[in-house]
Amino acid sequence: MADEQSPQPPEDAEETTHAVPEGDAAEIAGSAEDAPLEALQEAQETGADLSAPEQPAVEPAGEGHAVPSGDAAEIAGSAEDAPLEAAQEAQDAEAVAEAVSEEDEGEDDPAPREKPAVPGAHLEVDIVPEGADPLSSGEPGYEDPYAVEDEESAPAAEGAAEEGDADEALAEPIATAAIDLASGARYRATGKRKTAIARVTLRPGSGTYLVNGRTLEEHFPRTTLQRNIRQPLETVGYEDRMDVVARLHGGGISAQAGALRHGVSRALLEADPNLRGELKRRGFLTRDSRAKERKKAGLKKARKRPQFSKR
Repeated sequence: MADEQSPQPPEDAEETTHAVPEGDAAEIAGSAEDAPLEALQEAQETGADLSAPEQPAVEPAGEGHAVPSGDAAEIAGSAEDAPLEAAQEAQDAEAVAEAVSEEDEGEDDPAPREKPAVPGAHLEVDIVPEGADPLSSGEPGYEDPYAVEDEESAPAAEGAAEEGDADEALAEPIATAAIDLASGARYRATGKRKTAIARVTLRPGSGTYLVNGRTLEEHFPRTTLQRNIRQPLETVGYEDRMDVVARLHGGGISAQAGALRHGVSRALLEADPNLRGELKRRGFLTRDSRAKERKKAGLKKARKRPQFSKR
């Protein structure tokens, strides 16, 4: 059979869709067909068990369906449980949303706060006239028999009374002043305040003031300054018996008034040295050293600083 060759198709035959096997291919195919018979014969000779192996029983899955494996069955089971799990999750989400909404409603509508009670709001206002006893029965001449004088307020009242008495004593004129008012008497002194200087001369007269050739009212139009200038002579009691002549320079209007008062006080001390105690106690002989503080470098004034800017 190996030497035989397959017949060749005629050249004019129609071309087929299958190729014709050659000699070697046909031989291989024949040997493959005889292989099962040869294997069966060998098994009979050796006495081997020719019974077919038992196959696991598989339930029929129905016509047109493949039998599922273990993984496929597990996937199918999880797919069947998915709707139940989704429904359970939806219910849990709704429960959480309801709880949150209840909390929000509780926060949006808090309980109304009660207004705190004002202490003493229920009491009526009692207006007591000045000088009347609020505990009296309203009858004239009524005295509280149980009233006890406060021991702590008594010393304070006494101190206030003493201060009032001291102020009145300072306001009274000095009765011990004895100034010689001879026709040719002249008492000169110098007063200072800030940068103002006043050269003052006291002489017997009718109580007129001549300041730089002008009257007191013309040079010092402010009544406060006029009253301060007249204080020393009024304290001594010679405001109508002595004239004041002064030359002022330097400073401003307020500083010149302070310098003039200082000069008049020192001139009175020249007229009567025994007035030192009374004049000093009233502060007329004290040189007022207060003055404007000088400007500092880096500042706008003595202590005023430029506005701080952080950036």
